[in-house]
Amino acid sequence: MKVDDFDFELPRQAIAERPASPRDAARLLQVEPERLLDRVVRDLPQLLAPGDLMVFNDTRVIPARLKGRRGTAGVAVTLHQPVDAARWLAFARPAKKLAAGDRLQFADGFAAEVAEKGDAGEVTLHFDRGGAALMEALALYGEMPLPPYIKRPNGADARDREDYQTIFAREPGAVAAPTAGLHFTDELLAALDRRGVLRETLTLHVGAGTFLPVKVDDTRDHKMHSERGFISAAAAERINRARAGGGRIVAVGTTALRLLESAATEDGLLRPFEGATDIFITPGYRFRMVDMLMTNFHLPRSTLFMLVAAFAGLARMKSAYAHAVATGYRFYSYGDTSLLRRQETIR
Repeated sequence: MKVDDFDFELPRQAIAERPASPRDAARLLQVEPERLLDRVVRDLPQLLAPGDLMVFNDTRVIPARLKGRRGTAGVAVTLHQPVDAARWLAFARPAKKLAAGDRLQFADGFAAEVAEKGDAGEVTLHFDRGGAALMEALALYGEMPLPPYIKRPNGADARDREDYQTIFAREPGAVAAPTAGLHFTDELLAALDRRGVLRETLTLHVGAGTFLPVKVDDTRDHKMHSERGFISAAAAERINRARAGGGRIVAVGTTALRLLESAATEDGLLRPFEGATDIFITPGYRFRMVDMLMTNFHLPRSTLFMLVAAFAGLARMKSAYAHAVATGYRFYSYGDTSLLRRQETIR
């Protein structure tokens, strides 16, 4: 399909700079086949049924943005995927002036060497430490890697360290938040429990590639960055059991959906999963596992808007987004959310 098919008008002021407070006070647009309903997130227990199962991503965002120097010149890097304990793929600015062998100094006693230079501003960094020691250094010197459309003159602040982390965050490794999960509170989870809605977690370490613009004219020519994911055998068994019992599988976020679909068999069973996925979902994709999707509002021409168009229908989603813009919904990571029903049910 043509990337232009996924374009729409989005005013700059529609992009949220801070999340709703409390988190479950955010607006929620319920997208049904024949109607759009304006709700709030804390309405979720009434929108789901006993036996439905919500799947959350428990990845934890690391402070993956670093500012340093190459000699006397400033440089900024955003880590996006580990190669091993001490080496990470990263996007660098300015990348053109970097070369293999350059030393980047981020703080006294904390540095990395450019081990390799790739395409599109990507470099491989070899840090002077690895594993837990590297995570400790990032906690001291790194910033939360906010998306580029959230404007902070001095970078992410102390409030972002809490705001840009979900209540489910357990497994460190993401460089972008699974943002649909940002709307949940202990009170909302308790209400879902009382309703009889089940929940499960998986792990997909979201990469900075999720923010990269689509620069081709046809979706077939776009290359997705891979991301690491994990679904335990026990979690897969519980999800399969809920689905076999008639419960709907509700993916909370596109990250949860992408990993579920990566691990699903042709006949709709979920397998344990450990490894990388670069699944790219566009209209025409046959969904195998997910029945409903809770997801924030995405940017024009983005791979995430392509995914929701595949899930609920392109015309339906363009209509929903036009309604969202006209009625003041807030977009993207810190914005409001939507609840989508799959445009066809395959069981």
